[in-house]
Amino acid sequence: MPEKLGKLLVNAQLITEDQLQKALLTQKKEGGRIGSVLVRLGFIEEAKLLKFLSQQYGTPAIDLSKLEVDQAVVKLVPSEVVKKYLVVPVKRMGATLTLAMVDPSDVFAIDDIKFMTGYNVEPVIASESSIVEVIGKYYGKGSLAVVEKTMVIEAKDYTLSEEDSNDGNTGREDDNAMVSVDDFDTVVGDALENIDVVEEQQDDSGVKEVDAPIVKLVNGVLVNAVKIGASDIHIEPFETVFRVRFRIDGVMKTIMNLPIRIKNAVVSRVKIMSKLDIAERRLPQDGRIKLKLGKKKEVDFRVSTLPCLFGEKVVLRILDKGNLSLDLTKLGFEPNALKDFAEAINAPYGMVLVTGPTGSGKTTTLYSALSTINTTEINIMTAEDPVEYNLLGINQVQMKEEIGLNFAAALRSFLRQDPDVVMVGEIRDYETAEIGVKAALTGHLVLSTLHTNDAPGTVNRLLNMGIEPFLVASSVVLILAQRLARRICAKCKEVDNLLTPEALLKAGFKQEDLKGLTVYKGKGCDMCNKSGYKGRVALYEVMPIKDELRELILQGASADEIKKKAIALGMKTLRMSGLAKVKEVMTTIEEVLDCTFAD
Repeated sequence: MPEKLGKLLVNAQLITEDQLQKALLTQKKEGGRIGSVLVRLGFIEEAKLLKFLSQQYGTPAIDLSKLEVDQAVVKLVPSEVVKKYLVVPVKRMGATLTLAMVDPSDVFAIDDIKFMTGYNVEPVIASESSIVEVIGKYYGKGSLAVVEKTMVIEAKDYTLSEEDSNDGNTGREDDNAMVSVDDFDTVVGDALENIDVVEEQQDDSGVKEVDAPIVKLVNGVLVNAVKIGASDIHIEPFETVFRVRFRIDGVMKTIMNLPIRIKNAVVSRVKIMSKLDIAERRLPQDGRIKLKLGKKKEVDFRVSTLPCLFGEKVVLRILDKGNLSLDLTKLGFEPNALKDFAEAINAPYGMVLVTGPTGSGKTTTLYSALSTINTTEINIMTAEDPVEYNLLGINQVQMKEEIGLNFAAALRSFLRQDPDVVMVGEIRDYETAEIGVKAALTGHLVLSTLHTNDAPGTVNRLLNMGIEPFLVASSVVLILAQRLARRICAKCKEVDNLLTPEALLKAGFKQEDLKGLTVYKGKGCDMCNKSGYKGRVALYEVMPIKDELRELILQGASADEIKKKAIALGMKTLRMSGLAKVKEVMTTIEEVLDCTFAD
Protein backbone atom coordinates (compact mmCIF):
# COMPACT_ATOMS: atom_id res chain seq x y z
CA MET A 1 0.00 0.00 0.00
CA PRO A 2 1.45 3.44 -0.90
CA GLU A 3 2.36 5.60 2.08
CA LYS A 4 -0.11 8.34 2.90
CA LEU A 5 0.72 11.93 1.99
CA GLY A 6 1.08 12.99 5.61
CA LYS A 7 3.64 10.30 6.37
CA LEU A 8 5.53 11.11 3.18
CA LEU A 9 5.75 14.76 4.21
CA VAL A 10 6.99 13.78 7.68
CA ASN A 11 9.61 11.45 6.19
CA ALA A 12 10.75 14.28 3.90
CA GLN A 13 11.03 16.50 7.00
CA LEU A 14 8.67 19.06 5.48
CA ILE A 15 6.35 18.79 8.51
CA THR A 16 6.65 17.27 11.96
CA GLU A 17 4.72 14.31 13.34
CA ASP A 18 3.01 16.66 15.81
CA GLN A 19 1.88 18.94 12.97
CA LEU A 20 0.51 15.94 11.08
CA GLN A 21 -1.54 14.80 14.06
CA LYS A 22 -2.97 18.29 14.54
CA ALA A 23 -3.85 18.44 10.84
CA LEU A 24 -5.54 15.04 10.97
CA LEU A 25 -7.62 16.18 13.93
CA THR A 26 -8.64 19.33 12.05
CA GLN A 27 -9.46 17.27 8.97
CA LYS A 28 -11.78 15.04 10.99
CA LYS A 29 -13.63 18.08 12.29
CA GLU A 30 -13.72 20.24 9.16
CA GLY A 31 -13.09 17.90 6.22
CA GLY A 32 -10.98 18.57 3.15
CA ARG A 33 -7.77 17.12 1.73
CA ILE A 34 -4.92 16.63 4.16
CA GLY A 35 -2.61 18.74 1.99
CA SER A 36 -5.03 21.66 1.99
CA VAL A 37 -5.48 21.38 5.76
CA LEU A 38 -1.72 21.51 6.31
CA VAL A 39 -1.47 24.65 4.16
CA ARG A 40 -4.44 26.25 5.91
CA LEU A 41 -2.86 25.66 9.32
CA GLY A 42 0.40 27.19 8.13
CA PHE A 43 2.42 24.00 8.60
CA ILE A 44 3.69 24.00 5.01
CA GLU A 45 3.83 26.55 2.22
CA GLU A 46 1.60 25.77 -0.73
CA ALA A 47 4.49 26.18 -3.17
CA LYS A 48 6.58 23.61 -1.28
CA LEU A 49 3.64 21.19 -1.14
CA LEU A 50 3.06 21.61 -4.87
CA LYS A 51 6.73 20.94 -5.65
CA PHE A 52 6.68 17.86 -3.44
CA LEU A 53 3.52 16.49 -5.07
CA SER A 54 4.95 17.14 -8.51
CA GLN A 55 7.97 15.02 -7.64
CA GLN A 56 5.84 12.27 -6.11
CA TYR A 57 3.49 12.01 -9.10
CA GLY A 58 6.16 12.68 -11.71
CA THR A 59 3.83 15.32 -13.13
CA PRO A 60 4.78 18.90 -14.12
CA ALA A 61 3.53 21.68 -11.83
CA ILE A 62 1.89 24.80 -13.24
CA ASP A 63 1.33 28.29 -11.84
CA LEU A 64 -2.23 29.18 -12.84
CA SER A 65 -1.93 32.77 -11.59
CA LYS A 66 0.27 33.60 -14.59
CA LEU A 67 -1.94 31.90 -17.14
CA GLU A 68 -4.80 33.19 -19.28
CA VAL A 69 -7.06 30.42 -20.51
CA ASP A 70 -8.70 30.64 -23.93
CA GLN A 71 -12.51 30.77 -23.66
CA ALA A 72 -12.76 28.10 -26.36
CA VAL A 73 -10.76 25.78 -24.11
CA VAL A 74 -12.87 26.68 -21.08
CA LYS A 75 -16.03 25.69 -22.95
CA LEU A 76 -14.69 22.20 -23.62
CA VAL A 77 -15.36 21.06 -20.05
CA PRO A 78 -18.70 21.90 -18.35
CA SER A 79 -18.86 23.84 -15.10
CA GLU A 80 -20.27 20.95 -13.08
CA VAL A 81 -17.40 18.70 -14.17
CA VAL A 82 -14.57 21.07 -13.23
CA LYS A 83 -16.24 21.74 -9.87
CA LYS A 84 -16.81 18.06 -9.25
CA TYR A 85 -13.21 16.99 -9.93
CA LEU A 86 -11.37 20.25 -9.07
CA VAL A 87 -9.75 20.50 -12.49
CA VAL A 88 -9.26 23.25 -15.08
CA PRO A 89 -8.56 22.84 -18.82
CA VAL A 90 -5.66 25.15 -19.61
CA LYS A 91 -4.44 24.42 -23.14
CA ARG A 92 -5.42 22.57 -26.28
CA MET A 93 -2.83 21.47 -28.80
CA GLY A 94 -3.82 19.16 -31.61
CA ALA A 95 -5.66 16.18 -30.15
CA THR A 96 -4.35 16.80 -26.61
CA LEU A 97 -6.01 18.78 -23.81
CA THR A 98 -3.80 19.90 -20.93
CA LEU A 99 -5.69 19.60 -17.65
CA ALA A 100 -4.62 21.23 -14.37
CA MET A 101 -5.53 18.93 -11.48
CA VAL A 102 -5.21 18.84 -7.72
CA ASP A 103 -4.90 15.05 -7.95
CA PRO A 104 -3.31 13.94 -11.25
CA SER A 105 -3.77 10.29 -10.23
CA ASP A 106 -7.57 10.64 -10.51
CA VAL A 107 -7.97 8.33 -13.49
CA PHE A 108 -11.76 8.51 -13.30
CA ALA A 109 -11.67 12.29 -13.84
CA ILE A 110 -9.24 11.91 -16.72
CA ASP A 111 -11.34 9.20 -18.37
CA ASP A 112 -14.55 11.20 -17.93
CA ILE A 113 -13.09 14.30 -19.55
CA LYS A 114 -11.39 12.29 -22.29
CA PHE A 115 -14.72 10.66 -23.15
CA MET A 116 -16.62 13.94 -22.89
CA THR A 117 -14.28 16.06 -25.02
CA GLY A 118 -12.82 13.49 -27.39
CA TYR A 119 -9.30 14.76 -26.60
CA ASN A 120 -6.37 12.92 -25.07
CA VAL A 121 -5.80 14.35 -21.58
CA GLU A 122 -2.37 15.41 -20.35
CA PRO A 123 -2.51 16.13 -16.59
CA VAL A 124 -0.45 18.79 -14.85
CA ILE A 125 -0.57 19.54 -11.15
CA ALA A 126 -1.70 22.85 -9.64
CA SER A 127 -2.48 24.04 -6.15
CA GLU A 128 -6.02 23.65 -4.89
CA SER A 129 -6.34 27.36 -4.10
CA SER A 130 -5.29 28.39 -7.60
CA ILE A 131 -7.70 25.92 -9.22
CA VAL A 132 -10.55 27.18 -7.04
CA GLU A 133 -9.67 30.76 -8.01
CA VAL A 134 -9.56 29.96 -11.73
CA ILE A 135 -12.86 28.06 -11.56
CA GLY A 136 -14.43 31.08 -9.89
CA LYS A 137 -12.99 33.35 -12.57
CA TYR A 138 -14.03 31.38 -15.64
CA TYR A 139 -16.97 29.28 -14.48
CA GLY A 140 -18.52 31.26 -11.64
CA LYS A 141 -18.49 30.42 -7.96
CA GLY A 142 -20.51 27.63 -6.45
CA SER A 143 -20.16 24.26 -4.83
CA LEU A 144 -16.66 22.87 -5.31
CA ALA A 145 -17.31 19.53 -3.64
CA VAL A 146 -14.69 16.95 -4.42
CA VAL A 147 -17.06 14.07 -3.80
CA GLU A 148 -20.13 14.32 -6.04
CA LYS A 149 -23.03 15.35 -3.84
CA THR A 150 -25.67 16.45 -6.28
CA MET A 151 -27.79 13.36 -5.68
CA VAL A 152 -27.24 13.11 -1.92
CA ILE A 153 -29.79 14.59 0.46
CA GLU A 154 -29.26 15.90 3.99
CA ALA A 155 -29.80 13.13 6.50
CA LYS A 156 -29.27 14.93 9.83
CA ASP A 157 -32.89 14.50 10.91
CA TYR A 158 -32.66 10.71 10.84
CA THR A 159 -31.43 8.43 13.58
CA LEU A 160 -30.06 5.21 12.20
CA SER A 161 -29.98 2.10 14.34
CA GLU A 162 -29.19 -1.41 13.25
CA GLU A 163 -31.05 -4.45 14.53
CA ASP A 164 -27.89 -6.36 15.21
CA SER A 165 -27.72 -10.05 15.93
CA ASN A 166 -26.57 -11.23 19.33
CA ASP A 167 -23.35 -12.80 18.12
CA GLY A 168 -21.33 -9.83 19.29
CA ASN A 169 -19.72 -9.10 15.95
CA THR A 170 -22.06 -6.57 14.45
CA GLY A 171 -22.37 -3.73 16.89
CA ARG A 172 -20.14 -0.78 17.74
CA GLU A 173 -20.82 2.39 19.64
CA ASP A 174 -20.78 4.43 16.44
CA ASP A 175 -23.52 2.45 14.71
CA ASN A 176 -26.07 5.14 15.48
CA ALA A 177 -23.91 7.94 14.12
CA MET A 178 -25.35 9.57 11.03
CA VAL A 179 -23.48 11.18 8.19
CA SER A 180 -24.75 14.38 6.65
CA VAL A 181 -24.03 15.68 3.18
CA ASP A 182 -21.43 18.09 4.50
CA ASP A 183 -19.67 15.25 6.31
CA PHE A 184 -18.96 13.01 3.31
CA ASP A 185 -15.54 14.55 2.63
CA THR A 186 -14.67 14.19 6.31
CA VAL A 187 -15.86 10.60 6.41
CA VAL A 188 -13.81 9.66 3.36
CA GLY A 189 -10.80 11.45 4.82
CA ASP A 190 -11.23 9.68 8.15
CA ALA A 191 -11.57 6.35 6.41
CA LEU A 192 -8.31 6.87 4.54
CA GLU A 193 -6.42 7.91 7.64
CA ASN A 194 -7.67 4.83 9.53
CA ILE A 195 -7.45 2.37 6.66
CA ASP A 196 -4.47 0.54 8.15
CA VAL A 197 -6.59 -0.42 11.13
CA VAL A 198 -9.52 -1.39 8.93
CA GLU A 199 -7.48 -3.69 6.76
CA GLU A 200 -5.20 -5.22 9.40
CA GLN A 201 -7.03 -5.44 12.71
CA GLN A 202 -8.61 -8.85 13.33
CA ASP A 203 -10.24 -10.60 16.23
CA ASP A 204 -9.76 -14.26 17.15
CA SER A 205 -12.47 -15.39 14.75
CA GLY A 206 -10.69 -13.79 11.79
CA VAL A 207 -13.37 -11.14 11.37
CA LYS A 208 -11.88 -7.77 10.50
CA GLU A 209 -12.92 -4.82 12.60
CA VAL A 210 -14.60 -1.95 10.78
CA ASP A 211 -13.75 1.57 11.92
CA ALA A 212 -16.24 4.26 12.85
CA PRO A 213 -15.60 6.35 9.68
CA ILE A 214 -16.54 3.38 7.51
CA VAL A 215 -19.61 2.76 9.67
CA LYS A 216 -20.66 6.39 9.19
CA LEU A 217 -19.97 6.26 5.47
CA VAL A 218 -22.07 3.12 4.90
CA ASN A 219 -24.86 4.44 7.13
CA GLY A 220 -24.88 7.67 5.16
CA VAL A 221 -25.11 5.87 1.82
CA LEU A 222 -28.03 3.70 3.01
CA VAL A 223 -30.06 6.51 4.53
CA ASN A 224 -29.51 8.91 1.66
CA ALA A 225 -30.61 6.22 -0.78
CA VAL A 226 -33.86 5.85 1.16
CA LYS A 227 -34.43 9.60 1.35
CA ILE A 228 -33.82 10.17 -2.34
CA GLY A 229 -36.19 7.35 -3.30
CA ALA A 230 -33.67 4.96 -4.86
CA SER A 231 -34.70 1.36 -5.47
CA ASP A 232 -31.19 -0.13 -5.51
CA ILE A 233 -27.68 0.70 -4.32
CA HIS A 234 -24.70 -0.56 -6.34
CA ILE A 235 -21.27 -0.62 -4.68
CA GLU A 236 -18.76 -1.45 -7.41
CA PRO A 237 -14.97 -1.96 -7.30
CA PHE A 238 -12.94 -1.31 -10.44
CA GLU A 239 -9.21 -1.21 -11.06
CA THR A 240 -8.70 2.44 -10.11
CA VAL A 241 -11.98 3.58 -8.59
CA PHE A 242 -14.61 2.41 -6.12
CA ARG A 243 -18.01 3.60 -7.31
CA VAL A 244 -21.39 4.01 -5.58
CA ARG A 245 -24.47 4.27 -7.78
CA PHE A 246 -28.20 4.50 -7.05
CA ARG A 247 -31.00 3.33 -9.32
CA ILE A 248 -33.54 6.14 -9.26
CA ASP A 249 -36.79 5.84 -11.23
CA GLY A 250 -35.27 2.92 -13.10
CA VAL A 251 -32.11 4.79 -14.18
CA MET A 252 -28.62 4.36 -12.72
CA LYS A 253 -26.97 7.50 -11.29
CA THR A 254 -23.39 7.78 -10.03
CA ILE A 255 -23.46 9.20 -6.50
CA MET A 256 -19.82 9.19 -5.49
CA ASN A 257 -16.43 7.75 -6.34
CA LEU A 258 -14.52 6.53 -3.30
CA PRO A 259 -10.83 5.69 -2.92
CA ILE A 260 -10.11 2.15 -4.05
CA ARG A 261 -8.23 1.49 -0.80
CA ILE A 262 -11.41 1.42 1.29
CA LYS A 263 -13.29 -1.12 -0.85
CA ASN A 264 -12.67 -4.11 1.45
CA ALA A 265 -13.65 -2.12 4.53
CA VAL A 266 -16.93 -0.92 2.99
CA VAL A 267 -17.87 -4.38 1.73
CA SER A 268 -17.00 -5.92 5.11
CA ARG A 269 -19.23 -3.41 6.87
CA VAL A 270 -22.18 -4.27 4.64
CA LYS A 271 -21.54 -7.97 5.20
CA ILE A 272 -21.48 -7.51 8.96
CA MET A 273 -24.77 -5.61 8.87
CA SER A 274 -26.38 -8.32 6.72
CA LYS A 275 -24.90 -11.17 8.80
CA LEU A 276 -22.84 -12.63 5.96
CA ASP A 277 -19.47 -14.37 6.16
CA ILE A 278 -16.96 -11.56 5.65
CA ALA A 279 -14.12 -14.04 5.20
CA GLU A 280 -15.80 -15.60 2.15
CA ARG A 281 -14.85 -13.56 -0.91
CA ARG A 282 -14.88 -16.29 -3.56
CA LEU A 283 -18.59 -17.12 -3.65
CA PRO A 284 -21.76 -15.01 -4.02
CA GLN A 285 -23.77 -14.46 -0.84
CA ASP A 286 -27.27 -13.19 -0.07
CA GLY A 287 -28.43 -11.49 3.10
CA ARG A 288 -30.76 -8.91 4.54
CA ILE A 289 -30.45 -5.73 6.60
CA LYS A 290 -33.23 -4.25 8.69
CA LEU A 291 -32.78 -0.62 9.70
CA LYS A 292 -34.84 1.72 11.84
CA LEU A 293 -34.86 5.35 10.73
CA GLY A 294 -36.19 7.46 13.55
CA LYS A 295 -38.87 6.07 15.84
CA LYS A 296 -41.36 4.83 13.26
CA LYS A 297 -39.74 4.24 9.87
CA GLU A 298 -38.33 0.79 9.20
CA VAL A 299 -36.61 -0.22 5.96
CA ASP A 300 -35.32 -3.58 4.74
CA PHE A 301 -32.39 -4.00 2.36
CA ARG A 302 -31.94 -7.21 0.37
CA VAL A 303 -28.19 -7.71 -0.03
CA SER A 304 -26.36 -9.60 -2.77
CA THR A 305 -22.57 -9.88 -3.04
CA LEU A 306 -20.74 -11.11 -6.14
CA PRO A 307 -16.99 -11.67 -6.63
CA CYS A 308 -15.81 -9.60 -9.62
CA LEU A 309 -12.42 -9.02 -11.23
CA PHE A 310 -11.32 -6.25 -8.85
CA GLY A 311 -13.23 -7.23 -5.71
CA GLU A 312 -16.73 -7.93 -4.50
CA LYS A 313 -19.66 -5.99 -5.93
CA VAL A 314 -22.56 -5.39 -3.55
CA VAL A 315 -26.11 -4.64 -4.62
CA LEU A 316 -28.73 -3.66 -2.05
CA ARG A 317 -32.40 -3.68 -3.06
CA ILE A 318 -34.30 -1.18 -0.90
CA LEU A 319 -37.60 -2.53 0.42
CA ASP A 320 -39.27 0.51 1.95
CA LYS A 321 -42.73 -0.56 3.05
CA GLY A 322 -43.56 3.05 3.83
CA ASN A 323 -43.42 3.80 0.11
CA LEU A 324 -45.36 0.68 -0.86
CA SER A 325 -48.84 1.57 -2.11
CA LEU A 326 -51.11 -1.48 -2.13
CA ASP A 327 -54.23 0.34 -3.29
CA LEU A 328 -55.22 -1.00 -6.71
CA THR A 329 -57.00 2.24 -7.54
CA LYS A 330 -53.72 4.17 -7.20
CA LEU A 331 -51.53 1.97 -9.38
CA GLY A 332 -52.45 3.66 -12.66
CA PHE A 333 -55.07 1.29 -14.08
CA GLU A 334 -57.51 2.73 -16.57
CA PRO A 335 -61.15 2.24 -15.46
CA ASN A 336 -62.01 -0.70 -17.73
CA ALA A 337 -58.69 -2.43 -17.07
CA LEU A 338 -59.15 -2.02 -13.31
CA LYS A 339 -62.67 -3.47 -13.56
CA ASP A 340 -61.42 -6.54 -15.47
CA PHE A 341 -58.51 -7.11 -13.08
CA ALA A 342 -60.68 -6.71 -9.97
CA GLU A 343 -63.19 -9.23 -11.31
CA ALA A 344 -60.42 -11.74 -12.00
CA ILE A 345 -58.83 -11.59 -8.55
CA ASN A 346 -62.23 -11.88 -6.90
CA ALA A 347 -63.13 -14.99 -8.92
CA PRO A 348 -63.51 -18.20 -6.85
CA TYR A 349 -60.96 -20.06 -8.98
CA GLY A 350 -58.75 -19.72 -12.03
CA MET A 351 -55.27 -18.45 -12.86
CA VAL A 352 -54.27 -14.77 -13.07
CA LEU A 353 -50.85 -14.12 -14.60
CA VAL A 354 -48.80 -10.90 -14.39
CA THR A 355 -46.01 -10.58 -16.92
CA GLY A 356 -43.16 -8.18 -17.55
CA PRO A 357 -39.38 -7.83 -17.19
CA THR A 358 -37.54 -7.61 -13.88
CA GLY A 359 -38.23 -4.30 -12.17
CA SER A 360 -41.52 -3.64 -13.94
CA GLY A 361 -43.62 -3.64 -10.76
CA LYS A 362 -45.07 -7.16 -10.93
CA THR A 363 -44.54 -7.81 -7.21
CA THR A 364 -46.31 -4.57 -6.26
CA THR A 365 -49.28 -5.47 -8.46
CA LEU A 366 -49.55 -8.96 -6.95
CA TYR A 367 -49.18 -7.67 -3.38
CA SER A 368 -51.88 -5.09 -4.10
CA ALA A 369 -54.15 -7.82 -5.44
CA LEU A 370 -53.59 -9.97 -2.35
CA SER A 371 -54.17 -7.03 -0.01
CA THR A 372 -57.42 -6.24 -1.82
CA ILE A 373 -58.88 -9.73 -1.34
CA ASN A 374 -57.25 -10.49 2.03
CA THR A 375 -59.90 -11.12 4.69
CA THR A 376 -60.15 -13.40 7.70
CA GLU A 377 -62.54 -15.60 5.72
CA ILE A 378 -59.97 -16.94 3.24
CA ASN A 379 -56.60 -18.70 3.47
CA ILE A 380 -53.88 -17.12 1.32
CA MET A 381 -50.53 -18.87 0.76
CA THR A 382 -47.55 -17.41 -1.13
CA ALA A 383 -44.30 -18.95 -2.38
CA GLU A 384 -41.71 -16.22 -2.97
CA ASP A 385 -38.04 -15.95 -3.84
CA PRO A 386 -37.36 -13.79 -1.99
CA VAL A 387 -40.13 -12.55 0.30
CA GLU A 388 -39.88 -8.80 -0.27
CA TYR A 389 -42.52 -7.47 2.13
CA ASN A 390 -44.33 -9.02 5.07
CA LEU A 391 -48.12 -8.94 4.59
CA LEU A 392 -50.27 -9.31 7.70
CA GLY A 393 -52.65 -12.27 7.58
CA ILE A 394 -50.96 -13.94 4.60
CA ASN A 395 -48.86 -17.12 4.91
CA GLN A 396 -45.62 -16.32 3.09
CA VAL A 397 -42.98 -18.97 2.38
CA GLN A 398 -39.38 -18.21 1.40
CA MET A 399 -37.97 -20.56 -1.25
CA LYS A 400 -34.76 -22.47 -0.40
CA GLU A 401 -33.47 -24.17 -3.52
CA GLU A 402 -30.47 -25.63 -1.70
CA ILE A 403 -32.73 -27.94 0.34
CA GLY A 404 -35.21 -28.66 -2.43
CA LEU A 405 -37.87 -26.12 -1.47
CA ASN A 406 -38.63 -24.66 -4.89
CA PHE A 407 -41.84 -23.24 -6.34
CA ALA A 408 -43.12 -26.64 -7.46
CA ALA A 409 -42.45 -28.26 -4.07
CA ALA A 410 -44.07 -25.36 -2.22
CA LEU A 411 -47.11 -25.44 -4.49
CA ARG A 412 -47.60 -29.16 -3.88
CA SER A 413 -47.45 -28.57 -0.13
CA PHE A 414 -49.84 -25.62 -0.35
CA LEU A 415 -52.54 -27.84 -1.80
CA ARG A 416 -52.46 -29.86 1.43
CA GLN A 417 -52.87 -26.67 3.50
CA ASP A 418 -56.50 -25.97 2.53
CA PRO A 419 -55.78 -22.77 0.56
CA ASP A 420 -58.31 -20.50 -1.12
CA VAL A 421 -55.73 -18.32 -2.86
CA VAL A 422 -52.20 -19.30 -3.89
CA MET A 423 -49.53 -16.91 -5.15
CA VAL A 424 -46.41 -18.35 -6.79
CA GLY A 425 -43.57 -15.89 -7.29
CA GLU A 426 -42.73 -17.10 -10.78
CA ILE A 427 -43.60 -19.94 -13.14
CA ARG A 428 -40.17 -21.03 -14.34
CA ASP A 429 -40.71 -24.60 -15.53
CA TYR A 430 -43.22 -27.19 -16.67
CA GLU A 431 -43.66 -28.74 -13.22
CA THR A 432 -44.64 -25.47 -11.56
CA ALA A 433 -46.92 -24.54 -14.46
CA GLU A 434 -48.64 -27.93 -14.42
CA ILE A 435 -49.33 -27.87 -10.68
CA GLY A 436 -50.55 -24.27 -10.89
CA VAL A 437 -52.94 -25.04 -13.74
CA LYS A 438 -54.35 -28.08 -11.94
CA ALA A 439 -54.79 -26.04 -8.76
CA ALA A 440 -56.70 -23.39 -10.72
CA LEU A 441 -58.97 -26.10 -12.15
CA THR A 442 -59.71 -27.61 -8.74
CA GLY A 443 -61.25 -24.62 -7.03
CA HIS A 444 -58.26 -22.41 -6.15
CA LEU A 445 -57.37 -18.89 -7.29
CA VAL A 446 -53.75 -18.96 -8.46
CA LEU A 447 -51.70 -15.80 -9.04
CA SER A 448 -48.23 -15.88 -10.57
CA THR A 449 -45.77 -14.14 -12.89
CA LEU A 450 -43.99 -14.92 -16.15
CA HIS A 451 -41.29 -13.13 -18.12
CA THR A 452 -42.86 -12.34 -21.50
CA ASN A 453 -43.07 -9.19 -23.61
CA ASP A 454 -46.85 -8.86 -23.65
CA ALA A 455 -50.07 -10.51 -22.52
CA PRO A 456 -50.83 -12.51 -25.71
CA GLY A 457 -47.29 -13.93 -25.75
CA THR A 458 -47.88 -15.47 -22.32
CA VAL A 459 -50.28 -18.01 -23.80
CA ASN A 460 -47.60 -19.28 -26.16
CA ARG A 461 -45.07 -19.40 -23.32
CA LEU A 462 -47.33 -21.79 -21.38
CA LEU A 463 -47.91 -23.90 -24.48
CA ASN A 464 -44.16 -24.02 -25.16
CA MET A 465 -43.60 -25.24 -21.60
CA GLY A 466 -45.72 -28.25 -22.46
CA ILE A 467 -49.10 -27.31 -21.00
CA GLU A 468 -51.94 -28.60 -23.20
CA PRO A 469 -54.03 -25.94 -24.98
CA PHE A 470 -57.27 -27.13 -23.37
CA LEU A 471 -55.73 -26.75 -19.90
CA VAL A 472 -54.54 -23.21 -20.65
CA ALA A 473 -57.92 -22.23 -22.11
CA SER A 474 -59.77 -23.68 -19.13
CA SER A 475 -57.58 -22.39 -16.30
CA VAL A 476 -56.33 -18.90 -17.22
CA VAL A 477 -58.89 -16.15 -16.56
CA LEU A 478 -56.75 -13.04 -17.12
CA ILE A 479 -53.25 -12.03 -18.19
CA LEU A 480 -51.77 -8.64 -17.32
CA ALA A 481 -48.58 -7.23 -18.86
CA GLN A 482 -46.97 -4.13 -17.38
CA ARG A 483 -44.09 -1.70 -17.59
CA LEU A 484 -42.92 1.26 -15.53
CA ALA A 485 -42.31 4.58 -17.30
CA ARG A 486 -40.70 7.59 -15.65
CA ARG A 487 -43.13 10.29 -14.64
CA ILE A 488 -42.65 13.89 -15.84
CA CYS A 489 -41.46 16.17 -13.04
CA ALA A 490 -44.43 18.28 -11.99
CA LYS A 491 -42.22 21.24 -11.06
CA CYS A 492 -40.33 21.71 -14.33
CA LYS A 493 -42.66 20.28 -16.97
CA GLU A 494 -42.92 22.32 -20.16
CA VAL A 495 -44.40 21.95 -23.62
CA ASP A 496 -42.26 19.85 -25.96
CA ASN A 497 -42.22 21.88 -29.17
CA LEU A 498 -39.67 19.68 -30.92
CA LEU A 499 -42.03 16.79 -31.62
CA THR A 500 -43.50 16.99 -35.11
CA PRO A 501 -46.93 15.62 -36.09
CA GLU A 502 -45.10 12.97 -38.13
CA ALA A 503 -43.21 11.81 -35.04
CA LEU A 504 -46.42 11.62 -33.01
CA LEU A 505 -48.14 9.59 -35.73
CA LYS A 506 -45.16 7.27 -35.94
CA ALA A 507 -45.32 6.77 -32.17
CA GLY A 508 -48.87 5.47 -32.49
CA PHE A 509 -51.20 8.45 -32.22
CA LYS A 510 -54.01 8.64 -34.75
CA GLN A 511 -54.64 11.69 -36.90
CA GLU A 512 -57.74 12.61 -34.91
CA ASP A 513 -55.70 12.47 -31.67
CA LEU A 514 -53.43 15.30 -32.80
CA LYS A 515 -56.15 17.94 -32.67
CA GLY A 516 -55.65 19.82 -29.42
CA LEU A 517 -52.88 17.45 -28.29
CA THR A 518 -50.12 19.09 -26.22
CA VAL A 519 -47.11 16.96 -25.36
CA TYR A 520 -44.90 17.81 -22.38
CA LYS A 521 -41.40 17.03 -21.18
CA GLY A 522 -39.37 17.84 -18.07
CA LYS A 523 -36.87 20.67 -18.38
CA GLY A 524 -34.83 19.52 -15.38
CA CYS A 525 -34.69 21.13 -11.95
CA ASP A 526 -33.35 20.60 -8.44
CA MET A 527 -36.39 18.57 -7.42
CA CYS A 528 -35.76 15.95 -10.13
CA ASN A 529 -31.96 16.18 -10.06
CA LYS A 530 -31.96 17.77 -13.54
CA SER A 531 -33.43 14.62 -15.11
CA GLY A 532 -36.88 15.99 -15.97
CA TYR A 533 -38.50 12.98 -14.30
CA LYS A 534 -39.67 12.31 -10.76
CA GLY A 535 -41.27 8.99 -9.85
CA ARG A 536 -42.76 6.39 -12.17
CA VAL A 537 -46.13 5.51 -13.62
CA ALA A 538 -47.33 2.03 -14.61
CA LEU A 539 -48.48 1.05 -18.09
CA TYR A 540 -50.89 -1.89 -18.21
CA GLU A 541 -52.09 -4.33 -20.86
CA VAL A 542 -55.01 -6.30 -19.40
CA MET A 543 -56.31 -9.29 -21.38
CA PRO A 544 -59.31 -11.13 -19.91
CA ILE A 545 -59.61 -14.61 -21.44
CA LYS A 546 -63.06 -14.39 -23.01
CA ASP A 547 -64.77 -17.19 -24.95
CA GLU A 548 -63.49 -15.94 -28.31
CA LEU A 549 -59.90 -16.08 -27.04
CA ARG A 550 -60.43 -19.55 -25.56
CA GLU A 551 -61.46 -20.76 -29.00
CA LEU A 552 -58.26 -19.36 -30.51
CA ILE A 553 -56.13 -20.97 -27.80
CA LEU A 554 -57.77 -24.35 -28.42
CA GLN A 555 -57.06 -23.94 -32.13
CA GLY A 556 -53.38 -23.26 -31.45
CA ALA A 557 -53.51 -19.68 -32.75
CA SER A 558 -50.36 -17.56 -32.83
CA ALA A 559 -49.65 -14.71 -30.41
CA ASP A 560 -50.37 -12.17 -33.17
CA GLU A 561 -53.78 -13.71 -33.86
CA ILE A 562 -54.64 -13.70 -30.16
CA LYS A 563 -53.48 -10.08 -29.89
CA LYS A 564 -55.63 -8.91 -32.81
CA LYS A 565 -58.71 -10.60 -31.39
CA ALA A 566 -58.01 -9.22 -27.88
CA ILE A 567 -57.73 -5.67 -29.29
CA ALA A 568 -60.99 -6.18 -31.17
CA LEU A 569 -62.56 -7.23 -27.86
CA GLY A 570 -61.40 -4.00 -26.21
CA MET A 571 -57.91 -4.71 -24.88
CA LYS A 572 -55.56 -1.72 -24.75
CA THR A 573 -51.96 -2.63 -25.50
CA LEU A 574 -48.95 -1.37 -23.56
CA ARG A 575 -48.27 1.18 -26.31
CA MET A 576 -51.89 2.39 -26.16
CA SER A 577 -51.66 2.66 -22.37
CA GLY A 578 -48.44 4.65 -22.70
CA LEU A 579 -49.92 7.07 -25.24
CA ALA A 580 -52.89 7.59 -22.92
CA LYS A 581 -50.43 8.51 -20.14
CA VAL A 582 -48.76 10.98 -22.53
CA LYS A 583 -52.13 12.63 -23.14
CA GLU A 584 -52.64 12.87 -19.38
CA VAL A 585 -49.22 14.59 -19.01
CA MET A 586 -47.87 11.73 -16.89
CA THR A 587 -44.94 10.67 -19.06
CA THR A 588 -43.12 11.49 -22.29
CA ILE A 589 -43.14 10.04 -25.78
CA GLU A 590 -39.49 9.02 -25.31
CA GLU A 591 -40.33 6.95 -22.23
CA VAL A 592 -43.23 5.21 -23.96
CA LEU A 593 -41.08 4.35 -26.97
CA ASP A 594 -38.32 3.05 -24.70
CA CYS A 595 -40.48 0.62 -22.73
CA THR A 596 -43.14 -0.57 -25.21
CA PHE A 597 -43.24 -2.20 -28.63
CA ALA A 598 -45.17 -0.80 -31.58
CA ASP A 599 -48.55 -2.46 -32.15
